[in-house]
Amino acid sequence: MDEDFRKAALDYHRLPRPGKLSVEPTKRMATQRDLGLAYTPGVAAACEAIKADPDAAYDYTTRGNLVGVISNGTAVLGLGNIGALAGKPVMEGKAVLFKKFAGIDVFDIEVDATDPTLFCNVVAALEPTFGAINLEDIKAPECFAIEAELRARMNIPVFHDDQHGTAITVAAAIRNGLLLQGKALSDAKLVTSGAGAAALACVDLLVSMGLRPENVTLTDIKGVIRTDRTGMLPNMARYARETNATTLEDALPGTDIFLGLSAPRVLKQEWLASMGDRPMILALANPEPEILPELVSAIRPDAIMATGRSDYANQVNNVLCFPFIFRGALDVSATTINREMEIAAVEAIAKLARVEASEVVAAAYGGAAPVFGPDYIIPKPFDPRLILEIAPAVARAAMESGVARRPIHDFDVYRRELERFVFRSGQLMRPVFEAAKADPKRIVYAEGEDERVLRAAQTLVDDGIAQPILLGNRDTIARKIKEMGLRLDLDGTVQVLDPMRDHDVFAPLVPQYQLLSGRRGTPPEPAARRVSTRVSVAAAMLLHSGQADAAICGGTGAWWRQIQYILPIIARRPDVGRVYALSCLILQTGVIFLCDTYMVIDPTAEQITEMTMLAAEAVRGFGITPKAALLSHSSFGASDSESARKMRRALAMIRAREPRLEIDGEMHADAALVEAIRNRAVPDSKLTGTANLLIMPNLDAANIAFNLLKAAADALPIGPILLGMSKPIHVVVPSVTARGILNLSALAVLEAQALADAQQDGR
Repeated sequence: MDEDFRKAALDYHRLPRPGKLSVEPTKRMATQRDLGLAYTPGVAAACEAIKADPDAAYDYTTRGNLVGVISNGTAVLGLGNIGALAGKPVMEGKAVLFKKFAGIDVFDIEVDATDPTLFCNVVAALEPTFGAINLEDIKAPECFAIEAELRARMNIPVFHDDQHGTAITVAAAIRNGLLLQGKALSDAKLVTSGAGAAALACVDLLVSMGLRPENVTLTDIKGVIRTDRTGMLPNMARYARETNATTLEDALPGTDIFLGLSAPRVLKQEWLASMGDRPMILALANPEPEILPELVSAIRPDAIMATGRSDYANQVNNVLCFPFIFRGALDVSATTINREMEIAAVEAIAKLARVEASEVVAAAYGGAAPVFGPDYIIPKPFDPRLILEIAPAVARAAMESGVARRPIHDFDVYRRELERFVFRSGQLMRPVFEAAKADPKRIVYAEGEDERVLRAAQTLVDDGIAQPILLGNRDTIARKIKEMGLRLDLDGTVQVLDPMRDHDVFAPLVPQYQLLSGRRGTPPEPAARRVSTRVSVAAAMLLHSGQADAAICGGTGAWWRQIQYILPIIARRPDVGRVYALSCLILQTGVIFLCDTYMVIDPTAEQITEMTMLAAEAVRGFGITPKAALLSHSSFGASDSESARKMRRALAMIRAREPRLEIDGEMHADAALVEAIRNRAVPDSKLTGTANLLIMPNLDAANIAFNLLKAAADALPIGPILLGMSKPIHVVVPSVTARGILNLSALAVLEAQALADAQQDGR
């Protein structure tokens, strides 16, 4: 690394506080009672329960979600035997990956013991602490004996990731590479460069999947592993060959797979011609592989190439595996991670690469959407769907192989629970998605050429949530669908309409729009042009005319301009006085709705009342009981300013109109969120717990609070949701993601369903 990068890395680890981890409490410690429950005397109840039933530790402690990342620092990647203390930053980094990708808590433990017996004694004694052990950066051959000894002594999973994580990821890459090359694993010939822990684990796993041992040739720094070599461990000796070949070059002719886990530049370009047709070359040495991909492509364009580097296609990275295999093992309280679970992980990873990549993957890699093929045989490490595929597969394999102590009874429910690691909105939106699937509706998208819209449309079609209508140039949309690897059928699953060309659809809408906009300052000729040139106008007119059931506009340009286009076309409900905007933030601690974040600058008490009623109705649509707080600079009569009096008047009107709504105010924001603060201010508040619907005195307060919370708490936004419209139409903000469009689309389907039901009932 260069000096600038080195300094940046040191600053990253040092600032704003040293290290990459911290321990955070999961329970509130705000009162004396909390302290009594958490420690003495309340903790005795949990201790007694565990004494009576050791498995109760999974119910009353963090053990079921706690992994020990343990190393003695004798084989730190790229650095060698640097010792336990110097290896601590690596172990902290591994812990961060566990948390980031699978929500697993980790204690990193660096054991200053190079003697295998001492090391095993230390680790085995820690079994009561952890649900599983991840051994890391331990040199061969000691790592083999250490893992075997600990697996025999401990009744929790012990997994040496350098061996098995690498093997699982390599096997998935080979599975898909051979599929593309039209070859079977049982017929393939494999040569390794390297015969250490990772290489032997890879070969062992592949053999258990069907690779024939006689088709394996191992090589290391001394040459081919032959039967005349002495001093071999059993796991190496089983692959020793009777052969005249002595070097890697000698072993290559006719080979289907080269597996490099050794050193830079050991595979020479001039040797490639001797390999079999359509070979696979996995050059996994880091930071420089055994051969560079550009050298391979110059000589063997028929080869599929993979490395361990992120700057080349087909990165073979352990992070594809280890967080999720541990997630599945922990969730069934497995006693070990066995071969069946490893193979299940292989197949899950390989399968995922064969479906189109998600928006998160594309965003993480510069907007490119990888498509299954020679340059994409394995998922990207940041694909958030990995956990949804691997963890259930591993958990199911653990159950079927008899090592699960706590089996999962409903895998559909389990997958939904895992969604919290994929999309933080998963749990909140689940009831909305399920309700939308019951009666999908037609949704027109003004920005049909936008990649975010196309990704959302693919999910909507796959999940049966809606029938997308995309506005835009048909050729452009078709090209982007192909480039992104999506499966949208423009003549089937989605409809494409071009306001500039589909005159038979849009020409009849022009007179209608002229009537709607004529008394709003828009002359007839400009009105006609707007239908064909303003996609938000076109989308709103399709909704107005009944050719769509809902509409999603915006995502580009000024939000307010889009609103001004649609309001003359889609009127507000006749029973409301204004249109309002409700926004949602999903925090680590829960969900908060804020109103009005975009529409009414300084609402009256009557408008505060109306927006609160509409917002509470919307919150119930998520399956959540609204708990509303009217916020102010004043707390329960502390100020007599007009804004405070406005909120007090609104409270009286809301309670008169909706006495069952749990609401209070006017109050400070902290009182809304913390019951103890609220109770100190007033003894008789009708609001209990934490408010989830915050009603602001004006737009400035609402919008500022929304954006501050979103940024400071890394919150996930949903909305804005327009309240009070006569038909389902929403305008997304420019920062919206594909997931945001998907969420808003599902909400629009529910609105369209409710509108259809009301019309059928004659309301």
